[in-house]
Amino acid sequence: MKWSLAVVLPLYLLDQGTKWWIVGHFQPDEQRPVIPGFFDLCYFMNTGAAFSIGSGNNGLFVVISAVALVALIVFARRGGFPDTLSRAAAALVAAGILGNVTDRLIHGHVVDFLLFDLHVRWANPWPAFNVADSCICVAVALFLLASFREGRHEARAR
Repeated sequence: MKWSLAVVLPLYLLDQGTKWWIVGHFQPDEQRPVIPGFFDLCYFMNTGAAFSIGSGNNGLFVVISAVALVALIVFARRGGFPDTLSRAAAALVAAGILGNVTDRLIHGHVVDFLLFDLHVRWANPWPAFNVADSCICVAVALFLLASFREGRHEARAR
């Protein structure tokens, strides 16, 4: 559990620190190019989930986030994340949930501020995101990797 906090706390603080900087230095919907034509810093207010799905349902997403966080903690305490990869993924998910739910409670929306134009059809630009969103995406990749590794270990055991 201490190991998880050593991952969750710094990522949560990084997420909140970057968002507070954006809120203090940008106007809503403002964009500033960092790498012209590829990467902008922005301040977008997202009351929905990923890709702004369900916009306007901030309260619902607070409840869903709280339930997900409690379930994650209960599952972890019961040994539900047996290997290092899945424990790391769980810590990243927790950091992501905490970061975005803090925004929802304080600002009434999630602060998204990283905007990439990948110059790819249907991803032009990619929806804005933040550090918490990145934590959750990396966690999904780690959970998938852990499940593939687990499947390989089970196949060897037969």
